[in-house]
Amino acid sequence: MSRNKLVRFAEMTTFSNVLQPNIKHYHSIETMYKGQWNKTIFNHPNPIVLELGCGKGEYTIALAKLFPKKNFVGIDIKGARMYVGAKNALQQNLSNVRFLRTKIELIEFFFNTEEVHEIWLTFPDPQPKKRWTKKRLTSSFFQNKYSHILIDGGLLHLKTDSLFLHHYTLELLKQNHVEVIYHTDNLYSSRYLDPILNIQTYYEQHFLSQGLPISYIQWRKPNVPLTELSDEAYEEIEKRYLRSTF
Repeated sequence: MSRNKLVRFAEMTTFSNVLQPNIKHYHSIETMYKGQWNKTIFNHPNPIVLELGCGKGEYTIALAKLFPKKNFVGIDIKGARMYVGAKNALQQNLSNVRFLRTKIELIEFFFNTEEVHEIWLTFPDPQPKKRWTKKRLTSSFFQNKYSHILIDGGLLHLKTDSLFLHHYTLELLKQNHVEVIYHTDNLYSSRYLDPILNIQTYYEQHFLSQGLPISYIQWRKPNVPLTELSDEAYEEIEKRYLRSTF
C-alpha cells in the first residue's frame, strides 16, 4: 500500500462524517446503526437516501446540496476514493452527508426495515462476463436486499454508460412486474429534464467525452421478491448488447 493511501486512511479515522465499522462484529453493528441514522447519526428526522458504490462521493455531495432537507449516505468499500468525498463534504460544512465504508452486500446489517427512502446506483460495474452474479448491483440478489430497507413506494435510480446493464435491469424489472417510472437509453438526448440527472461524476464526464450515451432508469420498490432473468431472456440481451462489444 502506498504511503499516500496510508496517510489518507489515518486522516479519515478523524473525520466526523465517516463510519468505518468492524464487519466481524455483526451484532454490535446492528445495535449501533439499525434505526439510529436519524436518531443519533444525523440527529434529524429527514428522509434517508443512499448512494451505493459512491466512489469519491460526487453524486452524494451534489444531491446533499440540492436537497438540504434529506440525509445522504454514500456507501463504498474503497477508502481511498471515499476520503476525497468525505473531506470535500467537511470542507463544505454539509451536515446532511455521511459516508459508510462497508461492502454493499452487508447493507441489511446497517439499516432497519423501511428506514431508507431512495437508493442511487451511479455507474456500477455491469459485470458483463457472468450470466448471473451476486456482484451486479441490480441483480435480484441485491434488489431483494434493497427491498428490505426501503419504505413502501421507495425509489431506485440507475445511471450507467452500459447498455447491457440498462437493458438487463429493464428486462429483470419487466419480468417481475415492477413499476418502472421512467427510462431512457440516451439521457442527454431525451426530454426528461431534472436537475438531479444533470449531476455528472468524473467517470460520467469521461464516458461522455468518448461519445458513450448515458442511460437512466427510475423504478419503485418491488412489492414481492424478485426472481432472476430466465436463460432465454439473458441470452437475448447478451446477443444484442454484449457480443457487439467484447
